[in-house]
Amino acid sequence: MQNVTPMLARKDERTPEEPRSSLPGGIIGFIFYWCALAIPFLLYGSNTLFFFLYNWLFFLVLLLPVSVLIGIILGITLRGNLLWTTLATAAVVICLFWLLFSFLSDW
Repeated sequence: MQNVTPMLARKDERTPEEPRSSLPGGIIGFIFYWCALAIPFLLYGSNTLFFFLYNWLFFLVLLLPVSVLIGIILGITLRGNLLWTTLATAAVVICLFWLLFSFLSDW
């Protein structure tokens, strides 16, 4: 009989540095885009709707994909840690939204 040493079966083939998925980061970015869009309505009321009537392309076409990409990039950079990804994505997306809102409205 041969000398055989038992080897532990690998449960996961991935390396620990590789993130699981980029989907949670994209979802977080999408959610915080809508949260940032709701903040002007909470502060300025229904008059904000007239402002968005003429400027909706900037917010929808520019910020929606950027928000999702920011969530994905931060999720991958922070290695899938959802707490830090959520906090960082919230801060960046809300700041970008308010930066564009301030430039367009001159407030």
